[in-house]
Amino acid sequence: MSLQHDSAIPLYIQIKTLLQTQIEDGLFTVGSRLPSERELAERYAVSRMTARQALRLLAQEGLTHTRVGKGTFVSAPKIDQELRALTSFSEDIRQRGLTPSSRLLTAAVRLVDELMAKRLRIDPGSEIVVLSRVRLADDQPLALETTHLPHHLCPQLLNRYDFNRESLYQVLRRDYGLALVWADQLIETRLPKPDECDALKLDKSIPVMKFTRVTYNEQDHPVEFVRSVYRGDQYQLRVILHYSEHQVR
Repeated sequence: MSLQHDSAIPLYIQIKTLLQTQIEDGLFTVGSRLPSERELAERYAVSRMTARQALRLLAQEGLTHTRVGKGTFVSAPKIDQELRALTSFSEDIRQRGLTPSSRLLTAAVRLVDELMAKRLRIDPGSEIVVLSRVRLADDQPLALETTHLPHHLCPQLLNRYDFNRESLYQVLRRDYGLALVWADQLIETRLPKPDECDALKLDKSIPVMKFTRVTYNEQDHPVEFVRSVYRGDQYQLRVILHYSEHQVR
């Protein structure tokens, strides 16, 4: 297929559309490598900058991902989460037929600072458990997650469990009797920070979704405070909305 050089549609968008169609038609399957900037530039008689813009658009829409020094590859469809149930990462990923795992970065007991003490409603200077993990789906990094827990709610947590393998929510429910009932979660989008790019193997131009969540027990007391950063090219949110006549005035 050729480009329409006299069209009002920019050439990089035309190339992006052609590649997207080839992906959707199965010419490029999940995991396969797309032509390089140089190959696209030669094939369509455009500059490498134009080819680069086309590849960047595909990545921004989550259709592809880059591997440093190796090229651009077709991504699997985004993981779709509905925002109507409180589930753990492991539960959510298994429900989608994928295998969850973690890579533990930090596991420590620390003294809480004043801001975190307010979030968890504990006394300043109390001990908290801090867990920082890269969360993976089918061995592919999907999220960077840091969890803060009041230590008195889960004593000896770090001595008893390996959170490279264990589900934190399952442990808290099963072995500490902590009912995780509801959560207040804030979601925003931004570009990733350098450490997030490293942890998630993510290009700095690909947006991420940042989640900030406080999870509560049956007594409406905080059990955890979590900051998570999810790859925007592999993860999407679905919100279920219902019309209510009672809201109409």
